[in-house]
Amino acid sequence: QVQVVESGGGLVQPGGSLRLSCAASGLVFSLYTMSWYRQAPGKERELVATIVGDGGTTNYADSVKGRFTISRDNAKNLVSLQMNNLKPEDTAVYYCNAQHRRLKNYDYWGQGTQVTVSS
Repeated sequence: QVQVVESGGGLVQPGGSLRLSCAASGLVFSLYTMSWYRQAPGKERELVATIVGDGGTTNYADSVKGRFTISRDNAKNLVSLQMNNLKPEDTAVYYCNAQHRRLKNYDYWGQGTQVTVSS
């Protein structure tokens, strides 16, 4: 049984930092592209960052480039999102996604973790 579990959300002041983590189990982690999405109230879910199985390629939404960094540790089945210089518009529920690099129907989501940026 595949499980994807996020952690690390919370309340932070504008300009602050948070680090989100996502632990995946029940799958061959290195075969999965890992992504972070977010959904703010009243808005659609949007892609924040993606990292391929070997960690060699990453992609970011324009709104977070230069502030967020995605990384992975295949030995520990972990993916992280380091978020710096946070802004109020980063407030959202952040979701971790695991998708097989070829078999796109093997697609798994975590339950989400709340990030609130407010003074």
